[in-house]
Parts: sequence; structure tokens; C-alpha cells
Amino acid sequence: MSTIWDHDPETGEIIEPPRANTAEFSVTELAGALKRTLEDRFGQVRVRGEISGFRGPSASGHCYFGIKDEGAKLDAVIWKGNFTRLRARIQEGLEVIATGKITAYPMKSNYQIVIDNIEPAGVGALMALLEERKKKLAAEGLFDAARKQTIPYLPQVIGVVTSPTGSVIRDILHRLNERFPRHVLVWPVRVQGETCAAEVAAAIAGFNAMARRPDVIIVARGGGSLEDLWGFNEELVVRAVAASRIPVISAVGHETDTTLIDYVSDLRAPTPTAAAEKAVPVRADLMAETASLQARLQGSLRRSMAERQTRLGAAARALPRPDEILALVRQRFDSAAGRLAQALKANTREHAARLGRVAPRLSLAPLRTLIASESRSLELSGRRAAQALAGLIALRRQRLEGVAKLADSLSYRSVLRRGFALVRDESGQPVHAAAGVSPGQALRLEFADGDVRVREDSPRQGRLL
Repeated sequence: MSTIWDHDPETGEIIEPPRANTAEFSVTELAGALKRTLEDRFGQVRVRGEISGFRGPSASGHCYFGIKDEGAKLDAVIWKGNFTRLRARIQEGLEVIATGKITAYPMKSNYQIVIDNIEPAGVGALMALLEERKKKLAAEGLFDAARKQTIPYLPQVIGVVTSPTGSVIRDILHRLNERFPRHVLVWPVRVQGETCAAEVAAAIAGFNAMARRPDVIIVARGGGSLEDLWGFNEELVVRAVAASRIPVISAVGHETDTTLIDYVSDLRAPTPTAAAEKAVPVRADLMAETASLQARLQGSLRRSMAERQTRLGAAARALPRPDEILALVRQRFDSAAGRLAQALKANTREHAARLGRVAPRLSLAPLRTLIASESRSLELSGRRAAQALAGLIALRRQRLEGVAKLADSLSYRSVLRRGFALVRDESGQPVHAAAGVSPGQALRLEFADGDVRVREDSPRQGRLL
């Protein structure tokens, strides 16, 4: 807005208007002052409202949206580092309670809340979030009955995931000792709070990674509000149970409490005590049932033996006596023995008669002819073998003589026959040069027709010994 300046009517000079007492600020100074005032006045606030305009993280990882109610809307921002640490899932239309600081954004002359933490507002919002998560996990098939494992009838080792200081672990151990004492491994976790879900999931994975794994796992916690039990509704825990190769019994809360771990576990128990009852049978009942079965087995054996004995006696009475069975056989044997001697004599006479009839027709001429033929064949084979052996021996002798001549031509004795001599020392070793002979040394000269012993008197003269 332009300023109107007055003129003095007498002098014509410009009259400057009077200055106000209000302080002057630059835009940046005023925006900074407003920002500091908001932050000082509303340093930490909790705001309840409905999420509006949420589109997820931006390219930078920060989230920008609004929180509104019936009468107003507040801009909100969650920085990237805080967003990754939030436990609650943010979604459009969810009623939440946001905790953070009120501040101003000078570039747009508006104020906003920088959120440090956010959580669903009330049971209604939690139930809506729980129902949505339940539908999502069910659609993935994590709650299907076909994927559930069978709980072993009598496990040797039982793993328990719970708080080590509460009454839950005492109730479980007490009931196990009452029913059937078993070896128990306790994996201590927090069953409430921000780290609950991560610790429970890590415990289930840890049991599965052990070299000697438990036969069954019990995940247990006492009763509480929906907020207290929320850790057992987290996807992290549900997926850990679904991935477990060890059967899992869930025992979270009281009988009326239901969490997502109950849907994915292989067996749900209404209480931790009931989980212990479902994990093992009653030892006394087993012993009584075993004794009853043993008594029934023994009675059945006695009745079976008595029945078989009765049937055997009846069958024995129907059988003839041994003497009666053998009498007919003995009679047949005696009759055959009496006829045997006569039959042998008759058979001998028959063969003698047949031989008498055939003997005149027999002749040795064919046998002699066969023997003569075989003799000629053997003689011919012998002559052929002798000729082949003589040829082989002559060939081998010729080869041996050739080798002997070659060896003789290569031998040093052929050189001796041409007039040379071989000089040796007393030990029989050849002497190759005169420099190797010392004065007075005894030597042996080998000629083609024998040896001669000499002694060296000088480097150039020798004499016979």
C-alpha cells in the first residue's frame, strides 16, 4: 500500500507522516518467531484424529498426510527414520493417536505436527486393523488346516516361549510334572511391549535352528487387554509360526482371548495350563491303560490256548491209534519181503537166458578195427608233433648262435685276440691311464690266452713278478 505525503502550504515542503511504535519484522524473522512460539508452546502433544490423504512414503522416504476430525485438519509429517521404526501400520481412514511436536513450515506459512509415534486409537481401530491383517494372512493360506502338523503323542523335549518370571511358566511346569514329567527348554522373551513380537519370532526360529530340536513348542502368555496381547497379532510372529518345522501350541491369554497366532498354530489351547495338558498324556492313565491291556492280552492268550487244547483233544480222539495205522503197512512190507527173494532169482535166470541167446552173435572184429584205426591216428599225430618240435628247436638254436656271435664280437676278449692286453690292479679293477699307476704297484696283464703279473718300477718301465 502506497504512503500519502502532505505538503506545507507556506513553504511547499513535504511533511513526513508520524511513525507508529509497532516493531518491524522481515518475513523470515516473523516466520521464525512464529515457529519458535509454536514449538515452545506445544513442544510435545498427543493428537487424536483420522488419517487423511495418506499415500505412503515419498521418494525421499518421508510421509506427508493429514490428521482430521469433524472440525479441522492438521498437516502431519513422519521422517524416514521414524517411519521405519513404527509398529502400527498406517492406512487411510484409520483413527489414531499421534505423538509429536507442533512446528511451522515457513515456506508455506502453515503449521504441522512432526510425528514421533503413532498408534491406533481405541479397541475399535485395533479390531479393524486386526481383521484386515487376518484376511490378508488367510488369503496367503497360512491358516489352512492342511498345513498344520500333528502334535506328538509323547514328546521327549518341550520348548516353551514365555516370560521366565511370570506365573505362566510355573503353571506349565507344575502341570507337566503332574501329568508326565518331560525335559523342558525355556526361551525367555518379553510377552508385552514393542520388542515382544521380534523376541517371540526369534525364539521360534532359534528352537528350529537347534541341533537337538524340541519335539513341540508352547508359546504362552497370561490374559490381558487387546493392546497387551498385540505382539501376538504381528505378522512377524505369525510367519515365524507358519515357517516352524516343529509343531506349535499357542496358549496366549484366557479362553475368550483370540490372537492371530491361534489361527496359524498347529493346536490352540485356551490357557497355558491347558497347553501343558495337550502336550503330554497323563502318566497314571497310561499306566492303568497299559495294565488293563496287559490283563486283556493275558486273558485272551489263556482263552486261545484253552480253545486250541480243546480242539486238539477232539481231533486226537478222532484219529486212529498208531498201531492201527502201522499194521497195514507192516503187513504189506512182510508180503513184499517174501516175494523179493523169488523175484530176484527169477530176474537172474531171465538175464542169464537172454545173455545165452545173444553171446553167440557177439564178435571182437569191430573193436579190433576201431583200436587199429585209433593207433594209426595217434602214430601220425606223434610224427607230426616230433617234426614240428624239431623245426622249432632248430630255429631257436640258429637264433641263439647268431646272438652268441654278436656277443662275442662285442666282447673285449675279441680285442685281446688281436694282440691287445687289459691292465688291472690287484683288486681286479681296470687301469685306464699311466698317470693312475704309482711306482712299485702290482699289476695284472690279461692277454687272450691268460694273465701275467708285473710290478711298476718306473713310470715308463715294468718288470715281471
